[in-house]
Amino acid sequence: MGYIGAHGVAALHRHKYSGVDHSYLAKYVLQPFWNRFVKIFPLWMPPNMITLTGFMFLIISALLGYVYSPQLDSPPPRWVHLAHGLLLFLYQTFDAVDGKQARRTNSSSPLGELFDHGCDALACAFETMAYGSTAMCGRDTFWFWIISAIPFIGSTWETYFTNILTLPVVNGPTEGLALIYCGHFFTAIVGAEWWAQQFGESIPLFSWVPFLNEITTSRVVLITMVAFAVIPTLAFSVSNVYKVIQPRKGSMFVALSMLFPFVGLLAGVLIWDYLSPTDLIRNYPHLVVLGTGLAFGFIVGRIILAHICDEPKGLKTNMCMSLLYLPFALANALTARLNNGVALVDEFWVLLGYCIFTMALYMHFATSVIHEITTALGIYCFRITRKEA
Repeated sequence: MGYIGAHGVAALHRHKYSGVDHSYLAKYVLQPFWNRFVKIFPLWMPPNMITLTGFMFLIISALLGYVYSPQLDSPPPRWVHLAHGLLLFLYQTFDAVDGKQARRTNSSSPLGELFDHGCDALACAFETMAYGSTAMCGRDTFWFWIISAIPFIGSTWETYFTNILTLPVVNGPTEGLALIYCGHFFTAIVGAEWWAQQFGESIPLFSWVPFLNEITTSRVVLITMVAFAVIPTLAFSVSNVYKVIQPRKGSMFVALSMLFPFVGLLAGVLIWDYLSPTDLIRNYPHLVVLGTGLAFGFIVGRIILAHICDEPKGLKTNMCMSLLYLPFALANALTARLNNGVALVDEFWVLLGYCIFTMALYMHFATSVIHEITTALGIYCFRITRKEA
């Protein structure tokens, strides 16, 4: 059974991407650079290849983090931080110019939108792993992934209802990424240990601040991002969706139901970690972020597909396929509570199975949808030349 029906095929032919970025950093600094940078690519270079190349930079960055900080709680060599920053900067640049290349070559398509934002969804996980090694976040790395995933799915969900991707004056893809790669470069100078110190020691100017001065600097960053980025961005998305639904007499409950699989995913993984006899997130942070990031990519990809295919608003039941593995993982963790802390199946193998399951689910979705869209529109994914009718 395919993901795109006859109505979806017709919608694909009508769909036009619409987005606006209100960022001053993008408008006055980055856009002029991107407009020049895109010219280094030959006109035969397909935009999706630029997108994929940029995504590969983050995979390399995450692998460096794993090699030099397997549990994300030990300092890697300083050149690794420099590499993290450079690779993230290249990812942001390639992610920005793929659309410009599509316009240069007159090859814009709904597939490009899905491919671009699909890679961005996975990028949340891979960059989180890189940042975790830079800031020595340890088990807090998973929380950093959560605070990157919430605004992302919020803006994707908002776009589904408003039909326009609106990035505010300060946003994650622009200022957020710039702050992160500047953080990588800064860490190359001061060392990763700076983030593991108490906040009052890392920045003596704030040593008088109660509570904050006694917790690690990386956790202060986490709290700050939640307060000044995640909560306002999510509120902005909910408000915009409500403004669209209210005049149409639609149901906000139906709209919010689309986020149920994501909430279920977070709850399932956190309960699994709570029940785990092996301190799951601390000992295997890369696998937890990878497996959950792939499940997240599937959920986001399904929302994007619903948008470009103009599907009826509401929960798509096949989004819940991303949750199918979690009952087994939870049941296995519960056996440890009844068996003196020893699980029926070693949790490493259960976690590895989780990653294999979510990767297979995501790859099946991605390859199926790419095939269906290219067939429907008569295009190729990695070639600009149109298919013959």
